[in-house]
Amino acid sequence: MSGEPTAAAPLYGLVLAGGRSRRMQRDKATLEYQGRTQLERTMVLLAGRTARAFVSVRAEQCDDALRARHALIVDAVEGLGPTGGILAAQDCHPHAAWLVVACDLPFLDGGTLDHLIAERAPERMATAYRSAHDGLPEPLCAIYEPSSHTALASAVQAGERCPRKFLRAVNARLIALPDARALDNVNTPEEFAAAHAALAASGSGGARRRITVQYYALLREQAGASGESVHTSAVTPDELYGELRARHSFTLPTQLLRVAINAEFADWSQPLADGDTVVFIPPVAGG
Repeated sequence: MSGEPTAAAPLYGLVLAGGRSRRMQRDKATLEYQGRTQLERTMVLLAGRTARAFVSVRAEQCDDALRARHALIVDAVEGLGPTGGILAAQDCHPHAAWLVVACDLPFLDGGTLDHLIAERAPERMATAYRSAHDGLPEPLCAIYEPSSHTALASAVQAGERCPRKFLRAVNARLIALPDARALDNVNTPEEFAAAHAALAASGSGGARRRITVQYYALLREQAGASGESVHTSAVTPDELYGELRARHSFTLPTQLLRVAINAEFADWSQPLADGDTVVFIPPVAGG
């Protein structure tokens, strides 16, 4: 043995969208915030951060128009809830680690996911946030390593279906949540109305913007162009890159890029304005 750390498994994304939304009384994946459905918004967030991203569904949801736009992973066993979706993903791609995210987190942002990925502990079975409300693991915005599969399957066989209880029982790495509101979910029409109002008050309002995007090096090769003009509801460069990565199959994650807005280096969370010019800057080859 060399004594060097084992390379981390590739990171795939999974949006859990197989719920029945009984309390909401309508499909939560279709709820719109800032001009985009919750499912589309979550897929955009994952597209910029994972090698591949999938939507977890029940068998009868495969023909749903919203879900069918994306690569799907179908529950192998009905009635297991989120745990069933995680197991199905692990069965399909056993050598991948899974960044699992629920589709009902309207306040989730790129910074929250970036921090989770940065704190990932591949030697543990999972990495998850501690809830800002009760300190318990947040299982539906967490990274599950390949090593967790056997233990998770055994837990289900023993009658345990709660992913939170699973994370409490194994050697998961638990970290503090930077934004206490980021993982607040919505389950009722009243919660949806409140979240919708809060996001609208943040200033984006769902308006679409015309943005000029410029590409260099590998991004130019993969886009097949040096730039383009896009009409988008993306609020930040982070969201914009997620949209463009899904469109052009960009292979570079945001962690390897810098971004500039109107010829000035910018933060990935800086708000975009109509008419902005955005440049995504890949790493420079060589030394």
